Amino acid sequence: MSETATQIPITAIIPMLTAIGDRSWEQFKTLEINFASRYGVEVWEDVFNFRLLPALDKESNRWLLVQKCNVKH
Repeated sequence: MSETATQIPITAIIPMLTAIGDRSWEQFKTLEINFASRYGVEVWEDVFNFRLLPALDKESNRWLLVQKCNVKH
C-alpha cells in the first residue's frame, strides 16, 4: 500500500462504508469518483483494497461485489 493511501483520513472512508451499509450503489459510486478525482486512481485502488474491503462484513462484501459485477459499460 502506498504511503499516501495510509495518510488518507478515516473521514474520507466512512461515507463510503455508510453508503455500502445503506446499500446505496449510486451514493457509493459518487463517493468513489470524487475520491479518485481528489487523490488519484492509484491511491483509490490501495484504499479500496487495503482499507475499505477488509472493513466489510461478509454480506456487505458480497453486496458490493454483486453491484460491481452488474455494472453496465
